Amino acid sequence: MNTLLLLVICVAVLACGYIFYGRWLCKQWGVGEGNNPTPAHELEDGVDYVPAKAPVLMGHHFSSIAGAGPITGPIGAAIFGWVPVTLWILIGGIFFGGVHDFGALYASIRHKGQSIGEIINANMSKRAKKLFVTFSYLTLILVVAAFASIVAGTFKATFKDGVLDVAASSANASVAMVSLMFIVVAIIFGFAVYRRGASMLVSTILGVAAIVACMAIGMNWHPIYLSGTTWMIIIGIYITIASVTPVWILLQPRDYLSSFLLYAMLFVAFVGVVGAHPNIDPASFPTFASAPGKPIFPILFTTVACGAISGFHSLVSSGTTSKQLDKEKDAKPIAYGGMLLECVLAVLTLCAIAYARQTGHTKGATDIFAGGISAMCAKIPGCAGLENILYTLLVLTYSAFCLTSLDTATRLARFMFQEFWLEPGQTAKDINSGWKKVMVNPVFATVLTVVLGIALGLTGWQKIWGLFGASNQLLAGIGLLAVATWLGNIGKNNKMFLLPMAFMVVVTISSLTITLIGQVKIIASGGADWGPYAQVILAAFMIVLSVILVIEGVTTLAKKKANA
Repeated sequence: MNTLLLLVICVAVLACGYIFYGRWLCKQWGVGEGNNPTPAHELEDGVDYVPAKAPVLMGHHFSSIAGAGPITGPIGAAIFGWVPVTLWILIGGIFFGGVHDFGALYASIRHKGQSIGEIINANMSKRAKKLFVTFSYLTLILVVAAFASIVAGTFKATFKDGVLDVAASSANASVAMVSLMFIVVAIIFGFAVYRRGASMLVSTILGVAAIVACMAIGMNWHPIYLSGTTWMIIIGIYITIASVTPVWILLQPRDYLSSFLLYAMLFVAFVGVVGAHPNIDPASFPTFASAPGKPIFPILFTTVACGAISGFHSLVSSGTTSKQLDKEKDAKPIAYGGMLLECVLAVLTLCAIAYARQTGHTKGATDIFAGGISAMCAKIPGCAGLENILYTLLVLTYSAFCLTSLDTATRLARFMFQEFWLEPGQTAKDINSGWKKVMVNPVFATVLTVVLGIALGLTGWQKIWGLFGASNQLLAGIGLLAVATWLGNIGKNNKMFLLPMAFMVVVTISSLTITLIGQVKIIASGGADWGPYAQVILAAFMIVLSVILVIEGVTTLAKKKANA
């Protein structure tokens, strides 16, 4: 199969899905009917609820949901061959992930911008909400730990016998310098646009130019060389501040400007595939493949994740995006369109894998993606000298999106912690005294979240990271269930949720069962540290959680149908 032909077919299928299936979903749910004000206007507070123009919000949403997921997911799933991964990206993106993200955003804006937890509370039960919020919060702590460690790893300097190795640390120092300058640019952009009324077009042009300048400066001047532990502490301080500051000053502008990096990355990848259009070598990247000890079901469906469906997306849709949506009609291009654009990135990653395996770029996800794309671009006549530059730029972009996802995950965890203590219909402002006032305080919730996340990041998050794929897809299954229950309660068509929900729950329980059995065997063999014990406890908890929530949802839907 030629990679260009594969890309053209996939983009055409995804475009048809957006136009036809996306339009049908809008009609079934009544999206855009009437002139209902969105929560961003109805509850505007200048901190979390702030209306954002569609391009700006698209930048935040896409940057937050993408991160490294649509790159690392397909790379991890490539052990099963390119055909199964491609089929799941297309089917999963259009009928699973797109519906999941769009539905979560729409349900949230009809529930005052509240999270999936509050939607469950309003349409299922308080117990179900408490369980979901607890689980989501723990998952987000793991995300904070993992992404903080990943970002610190891309920033840290290398020391040999206590002496700085400048040559080995130069690339990481460059990434760190660019990232720090980028934050400053984002703050200036936000202040200019939202407080000085500067033209969005002019500010965007200047902002993008500033990003290019940051990269040029950072690649040639990077005087900061710090250890991984020091960077973890600095990152912890940064995300604490970023999580409680008004979204207009950092979250919106940084993610908006970051999106241009992602668009540029997509463009470079397109150019590479179109210009080089290599064939997929069946010897290095089979059509179908088997992985000993890893059955294609359910491993494929928990590995691709962001490239097809990811529970983290429902937290973003109902956590930050719904609080910034300017108009209800923007929900489809931002949520459904954003998911399908991620699918395009996942397909481009498959093309990169195919060429990376032929050119020897196999040292981890970053090297596979950046190496495959830059090597394809180098095959274009006159572009041979650009390979190293493009490789570096792609690595920088990859790192930037890990930091973006980290930022968003911290704010989402803060929302989850606050909502746990609230009764139906309450907001943090309604709690005026007592211990609950402390619990719903945004600064307290953020500091606790960051301390737990950074502490886990410094003490071995990798020991339980094996559960993330299943926990992420359990979030997806519950998100689908929550929106299906709400739509059923208001008399709207929810059938498009039922099969994806059932499938994701089965995938999750199957994956957790495999993990549970495997970790019990490790414990039984003796000599296990705390990791296997933690995975057994968490896996058992998630299996019980999924069963309870499914029973709650099915019972609610059955009662509604009986009373209809």
